[in-house]
Amino acid sequence: MKLRAIMLLALTTLLGACASSPTVNVDSDPAVNFAKYRSYTWLARPQVSNPLFQQRIMNGVDEQLQAAGWRKSDAGEVTVVAHVATAQKQSISTFYDSGPYAGWGWRAMPAPGMGSATTVVDTYQTGTLVVDLFDTASKKAIWRGTAEATIPDKPDQATTLLDASLNKMFAGFPPGSIAKTK
Repeated sequence: MKLRAIMLLALTTLLGACASSPTVNVDSDPAVNFAKYRSYTWLARPQVSNPLFQQRIMNGVDEQLQAAGWRKSDAGEVTVVAHVATAQKQSISTFYDSGPYAGWGWRAMPAPGMGSATTVVDTYQTGTLVVDLFDTASKKAIWRGTAEATIPDKPDQATTLLDASLNKMFAGFPPGSIAKTK
């Protein structure tokens, strides 16, 4: 029973660590001179179920673009669009608490009378934040940033994850500039 509790604690800690490290990718049009842009506008609010989180996304992107010297304007040279996609995922782990096959992750069935197995199914949410920038005049895409991670259950942890994702996403923004230090 003790081994099972230790293994469950280890698994929970491992999954919690995954939630704190977003996978971020950035792409941009190499032919675009970002130095010519000085203003931006939002096309629409990101569609998320929590209006507070929607505002946090917009404020976070605003902070990043303003830190790059851009200003928000109704007639911006760049149009910002942000999307959030979520998915429910599961991980399955089996633990054996006695017998010669005891241990985490062993998948073969032990012989009768040689211990018991516990299978744990962990359901969690993953999310991807996509931020696209378009040249307003030509409507061509000029930059895209994505951040994917496990979504924490607690709002303060989700906000911390969002901040880390945006900091990482905009670290070298605008393209061709020296990376910001925060």
